[in-house]
Amino acid sequence: MASGQRARAQSAAITPGRRSPEVEAVAASPAERVRALFGGHRLSPAQRRIAQFLTDRLTEAAFLSITELAERVGVSQPSVTRFASSLGFSGYPALREALQPIALSAVAGAPGEGEERHRNELQSAIDAEIENLTALRRALADPDRIVGIGRELARSVPLTVVGLRISVSLAEYFAYAARRIHPDVRVVTRGGSVAYDGLLQAREAGGTWVLAFAMPRHAKETLAVVRAARGVGLRVALITDLALGPLAEEADEVITAGTGSRLVFDSYAAPGVLSAGILQAMADADPERTQTRLEKYEHASEQHDFFLDD
Repeated sequence: MASGQRARAQSAAITPGRRSPEVEAVAASPAERVRALFGGHRLSPAQRRIAQFLTDRLTEAAFLSITELAERVGVSQPSVTRFASSLGFSGYPALREALQPIALSAVAGAPGEGEERHRNELQSAIDAEIENLTALRRALADPDRIVGIGRELARSVPLTVVGLRISVSLAEYFAYAARRIHPDVRVVTRGGSVAYDGLLQAREAGGTWVLAFAMPRHAKETLAVVRAARGVGLRVALITDLALGPLAEEADEVITAGTGSRLVFDSYAAPGVLSAGILQAMADADPERTQTRLEKYEHASEQHDFFLDD
């Protein structure tokens, strides 16, 4: 009889190429529409600051003059002009013209004052996470990219999972589950020479990919580890909350998931669901290996009485 976990793996298998009509029908959020303007462009540090300001303060920034925007961000006016040109616009006025309808839609879609007054801080935090999950749901309307990444990670033996500082918990969760379906999963949770040794050993053992988690605040040592992985010949799939920035520029694949930032410490509903989705794609990539390994684990858990009878 199939184990409960194996049954879940089979019933939740991802269907490549299948798009969800109900997801496609939902319009992208204003923040997603702004980020879409910047996606696929290599930006300088100053340009990334402009992009982040426009994303974070859209309803204000879309109506600023070039002088006002440059002053707010702390860059020169020519930097703003070059930023607009790098995105394919004739100049800043054309970029501002593209941003203003998005900003107006954000204002129109904002919750009413009465609703805001009746929400407490915990409810607001949950609402923000629902928005993150909704954005992730839209992003995964076409699952082919996640299927492809899962296939590559499944083929990498060993597979190295990286998570430093606050991202340790996500890396350890992923590695704990991945070991049920993958023969050799290694975790790097410390930077410096310890991380380099682990990456080098993984590459020499035949590994081809690293999965790295980078949640805010983004650590310089995470960037160093990603660069070290690339330096020894490993490819990097990055799960993070920002599509722009030095970490994203160093990775081979970047998958974004928003983090909840309404409380004193961030919450990670969307990165957690995304991690489970990639694990599912890895399980789908080699169903025979998945079935064999899950059956062996179930046998071991029964033999050694790992779990309570719920």
